[in-house]
Amino acid sequence: MTIIDNPATAAPTVPAGRLFIGGEWRDASDGRRTTIVNPATGAALREVAAATTSDVDDAVAAARNAFDSGIWSGLSSRERARILQRAYQIMRERTEELAAVESANVGKPIMLAQFVDVNNAAELYEYYASLGHHLDGSVRETTGNTHAYVKREPLGVVVAITPFNFPLILSSSKIAPALIAGNTIVHKPAGDTPLSALIMAEILAEAGVPAGVFNVVTGSGATLGDHLVGHPDVDKVAFTGSTDVGAHAAALAAQTLKPFTAELGGNAANIVFADADLDQAIGTIISAFVFNSGQFCMAGPRLLVERPIYDTVLGILGQAVPQVPFGSPTDPATVIGPLASQTQLDKVSAIVERAKAAGAQVITGGSPVDLDGGFYYAPTVLAGLPSSAEIVAEEVFGPVLTVEPFDTEEEAIALANGTAYGLASGVQTSDLAKAHRVAAKLQAGITWVNGWALLDPSVPFGGVKASGWGREGGPEAMESYQRAHSIVFNLEQGAAR
Repeated sequence: MTIIDNPATAAPTVPAGRLFIGGEWRDASDGRRTTIVNPATGAALREVAAATTSDVDDAVAAARNAFDSGIWSGLSSRERARILQRAYQIMRERTEELAAVESANVGKPIMLAQFVDVNNAAELYEYYASLGHHLDGSVRETTGNTHAYVKREPLGVVVAITPFNFPLILSSSKIAPALIAGNTIVHKPAGDTPLSALIMAEILAEAGVPAGVFNVVTGSGATLGDHLVGHPDVDKVAFTGSTDVGAHAAALAAQTLKPFTAELGGNAANIVFADADLDQAIGTIISAFVFNSGQFCMAGPRLLVERPIYDTVLGILGQAVPQVPFGSPTDPATVIGPLASQTQLDKVSAIVERAKAAGAQVITGGSPVDLDGGFYYAPTVLAGLPSSAEIVAEEVFGPVLTVEPFDTEEEAIALANGTAYGLASGVQTSDLAKAHRVAAKLQAGITWVNGWALLDPSVPFGGVKASGWGREGGPEAMESYQRAHSIVFNLEQGAAR
């Protein structure tokens, strides 16, 4: 597999400045466009359409008509599976293009975009295609002279709203299960990072997804979000984003009693016990907070270290973190690239400055980096702050790690759970019994032991508390894209008709 020579200049082959509605590429109804910026350089990358609420209405109508016609839901799940499998194959054929575009649009290191983002997204389509060969209902044993069976049916029109940090993966984790279940979709990608969504519209159409089944509207979430979530012809909303916006969207969806699933903010604790394999643990610690430049809901930005090794860990991090390859996403050696936008850079800079003013000890980093006009922030390790400090208690969404000591297993669990969030957590220890014991007490949707971000399409993830509800990945995700329909027959002779 080769790498695109210059992903910084990559752009989709699909028409510039267009929406994908009803199987056709079209301008926004008022002709407006916005410019997408390359985070590594600050330069213009691509123009995309700025959809209006009228365009949203058209996209929902296209999805509604496609669903009601049965052109997708009327297919057998095996027929839908074959189309999703073809989409997987096309994604593999276009891996280099997808990776180059994702890298240029989000600022991801090209190797991360290719071997994590595109690979994982493609595997989601393959995995849910495989489930499509086994979707069925069930016959239930009942009392009395009756016969009952339960059908699993699609919900209808699904709105998928996705964030800027993992556009391809987080859209695929919604689109693939929604499609295999028989739903139709309107996808609203993040305003800053919509390019891979446009390519996927082309790929799904080429794979055989009928016109109107999958639609993409690009533009401002502030303009389009409420209209999509509250639309009376939308049957379900799948959302990934911040906790504040997710709470607002959930309240709006509740007004029309439509199902709503949400993967929201995170602030995961990574617990390192003194008996951990320190060489392995240090690698896990670093990757957990610098992966995707820290723009990862399931990042590990809170490090809890057992006191006997606390000073040792701080010393190693101070030496090791500055050695992690940092710079242009186009360099295959780069591990840490820029943040996705000037807005995100400003947010990270401001919260670190407040932490320093509050007395944080800067082990390494702590400031933006002037490089190529891009939105770079040095990977940062801070110590000496209480768990109540803003930068410890709140999600930073950048390459920033805070480090706290603990003395007992019980204290570590209390500190890890002492947050409003509950998306992910980690335990680093060589004691298997301790790993099971501690993991069982952590309030999170997923817990990794002696590693981080160990993700697979078959394994569900999602949040508790302020990190949302519902699950993505695995067969569990299918539950939120289908409804159970029970059909019961009275078998008594002469029963009322």
